[in-house]
Amino acid sequence: MKRFIYPSIAVLVIALDQFTKFLVRANMQPGDRIPVIGNWMSIYYVQNTGTAFSMFRDNRFVTVFLTTALIILCIIFIVKEAREGHRLIPVLFTFVAAGGISNMIDRLMLGFVTDMISCGSFAVFNVADIGVTCGCILTMIVLIIQFKDEGKEA
Repeated sequence: MKRFIYPSIAVLVIALDQFTKFLVRANMQPGDRIPVIGNWMSIYYVQNTGTAFSMFRDNRFVTVFLTTALIILCIIFIVKEAREGHRLIPVLFTFVAAGGISNMIDRLMLGFVTDMISCGSFAVFNVADIGVTCGCILTMIVLIIQFKDEGKEA
């Protein structure tokens, strides 16, 4: 059962992300905006040809290469940490890898990543980006706590 937890989380994140992207592409045109919370939050359909914050826009080689390299590193780290008996860090890295995989599906199939969640003047993002961001931030918090606790034992 334990060995299925990471693939199960990844499939769930990818399925949720791809489903929300499908709904947006099927019901909206690029540039369409649907207010959700006044002017602060909206569903805003954007086709992003770059990476985070549209960096490397229209450079498909860089976006595919960087994403592939990061996904591979995440998977190696998940396997390594899980073999060492760690539980939380591999789960968090699974969110990061799954988000990367789902956005890679868009890049390879469509030539762009479908983004749709807009909060104020912040970047437009999607469910995969939430997985990547939360996985990274929570990993940093866990590592800071672990290093802090290790310092107390010394």
